[in-house]
Amino acid sequence: MRIYVASSWRNPYQPSVVSSLRSAGHAVYDFRNPAPGQRGFSWSEIDPDWAAWKVSDFLGALDHEYARRAFSRDQEALEWCDTCVLVLPSGMSAHLEAGWCAGQGKQVVVLAGELQEAELMYKLFDEDGRTPIYSTLDELISALRDRELRGHG
Repeated sequence: MRIYVASSWRNPYQPSVVSSLRSAGHAVYDFRNPAPGQRGFSWSEIDPDWAAWKVSDFLGALDHEYARRAFSRDQEALEWCDTCVLVLPSGMSAHLEAGWCAGQGKQVVVLAGELQEAELMYKLFDEDGRTPIYSTLDELISALRDRELRGHG
């Protein structure tokens, strides 16, 4: 299975999720380390004072070559994957990535080891009448294995 892990830079679980999914035999895109010798995207590479930006600063930064390359790399990984694992807690970008995958007909599953807030719209990811939210990594990996055995991945 080709998996895009959507999460937050602040999520302490993200590295172990990537590692565990790879150990289970999946090909996994890691936005923190997208390729050997590459670091993931950071606004601070464009401007160390990025947190103080106004909307116009943000719009300009979206056109920066560094941002365009990073976006292209992540977008290619989204197109490549057949499954998106949304690891909570996460922010807006991860939810946009998961939503994009769902809109493309890709499987989206949620790992909610820490549920900060219940969200009704996770039902958009329903498959076979069930919302694919798992509270442990073992449950998630088992569900992915079952899906592969059924020929869905």
